Amino acid sequence: MKTLIKQTREKMDKSIEAFRREIARVRTGRASVALLDGIKVEYYGNPMPLNQVATISVSEGRTIVIQPWDASIISEIEKAIMRSDLGLTPTSDGKIIRINVPPLTEERRKELVKVVRKMAEEGRVALRNIRREALDQLKSMKKNKEISEDDFYRGQEEVQKVTDEYIKKVDKILEEKEKEIMSV
Repeated sequence: MKTLIKQTREKMDKSIEAFRREIARVRTGRASVALLDGIKVEYYGNPMPLNQVATISVSEGRTIVIQPWDASIISEIEKAIMRSDLGLTPTSDGKIIRINVPPLTEERRKELVKVVRKMAEEGRVALRNIRREALDQLKSMKKNKEISEDDFYRGQEEVQKVTDEYIKKVDKILEEKEKEIMSV
């Protein structure tokens, strides 16, 4: 049963990490290199993650600076950023690409809060699915007489405690992201 709880925790940790990565890509008023995480650039016929073909940094709080290792792909990087749904416009001087991240309007902030709340709900659903799988395993262990009735109920309580703990983590991440989005 301890193994089952450990596996459940590991799955929930992975789910939380996936949620963190997903929510980091949501744009706030500040510039962040995480905004460009999902962007792929054509490089010698292969789609490559942007961070594998260039150095990405943030300067002056609202500007992302991209310095490609191979200057010949600057136009490809610009096209990839324009194709993304981030709504960012890159400018280039032939060697470096700069992206100014404009401050968000109040209306756009509220829309983004709705988006992150939806992502958080998807995260909670994923955690509940992991809980359901663990409870199903407990039921089959009880049915096969691998654990006693008391162990079954203890296991159920433990799985529920773990689930509650991870749902609180999702709520905390959501709360921090909402504050970040709504701060001007």
